[in-house]
Amino acid sequence: MIFAAGLGTRLRPLTDDRPKAMVEINGKTLLEINIRKLVGFGFRDIVVNVHHFADLVIDYLNENDFGANIIISDERDELLETGGGLKKAAEFLQGDSFLVYNVDILTDLDLNSLFDFHEKNNALATLAIRKRKTSRYLLFDKNNILHGWTNVNAGIVRQKRPTGNDLFFKAFSGIHVIDPKIFPLFRREGKFSIIDTYLDAAKEYLIQGYGHDDGLWLDVGKIESLEKAKLLF
Repeated sequence: MIFAAGLGTRLRPLTDDRPKAMVEINGKTLLEINIRKLVGFGFRDIVVNVHHFADLVIDYLNENDFGANIIISDERDELLETGGGLKKAAEFLQGDSFLVYNVDILTDLDLNSLFDFHEKNNALATLAIRKRKTSRYLLFDKNNILHGWTNVNAGIVRQKRPTGNDLFFKAFSGIHVIDPKIFPLFRREGKFSIIDTYLDAAKEYLIQGYGHDDGLWLDVGKIESLEKAKLLF
């Protein structure tokens, strides 16, 4: 599933007349770049959620053949964020574990290695993580098991899994692999973050981190990153 429904407020004025999924890097939309990455790793069924300028995204997907079966999860009535968006699309995401990918992320992460790691550890969810500066961090132990979350600017810490050991600050990369067994744990309704569900689940289930500090990664959801992206990708 590609999260493509966001308002793209950090990319204004580019997103005043288009969704962020349609912003271009070197002549290709972010949506195309990431669909082709997924197809290159063998994905053939891809869910794309839509909200902001939804019709533009739907028309674009109908007009182009990317070699995959594209399924639309329509959030035009309400933007549901990551947790609510997944819950709405749950009917399309049953069976095997599935990948979730933010459309404004560009990376050279090996998705096969991420999936293999997830399956080997039999985790409920595996989150791609990096050491980078941000205001919000996930808290992992030395084995990269999720224990909590913190907003360092606001001084907020939410620790759900007790530990007597040190915890390490890791930044979420916006890419994760999820076992559909997680859906019965979605107890919130409407708009909510998947991170809230992960923190709740971490008390009883394995939520694993997958480090990828050595590769390229860039959040292109903000204007200042676009020029850098043109050089890196």
